[in-house]
Amino acid sequence: MRERLARFMQGRYGVDQFSNFLTIAALVMLVIEFFVPVAHIRSGLNSLALLLLVYSYYRILSKNHYKRYAENECYLKYYNKIKFYFARKKSHMQQRKTHKIFKCPSCKQAIRIPKGKGKIAITCPKCHTEFIRRS
Repeated sequence: MRERLARFMQGRYGVDQFSNFLTIAALVMLVIEFFVPVAHIRSGLNSLALLLLVYSYYRILSKNHYKRYAENECYLKYYNKIKFYFARKKSHMQQRKTHKIFKCPSCKQAIRIPKGKGKIAITCPKCHTEFIRRS
C-alpha cells in the first residue's frame, strides 16, 4: 500500500507552506461555522472552506511544479512582510524603556536614540538630515 501511494505521488508537487495555510484556513472557517447562527453566512463559510480545501488538494496533487512554486513564493513574500512587521513592533516594545525610536522626516529611516539625553540633534545615518528631538 505504501509503495502504491509513493508511486502515485511521484512527480506531484506535494505539500508546501501555502497549501498548509489553505488547509488551516479552511479548518478555521469550518470551526467558525459552528458558532454562526445565520444560515446564509454558515453556508457561505462552508462553501468557501470547501473551495479552499479543494484548491489545496489540487495544488498538492499538481504536476506543474513551476506554477505551484511561483504561487508559494508569492505567498511567502506577503507572509514575510507581515511577519517582519510584527517582529519589528515587538522589538520596539521591548526597547521602549531604554530607547526612543524616531523616524527621519525626509527618508523615514527608523533611528534608535537612548532615553534621558534631553533635547538633542539627531543626524540620520542614511540621508544625513539633521533634526532636533527630545529623547
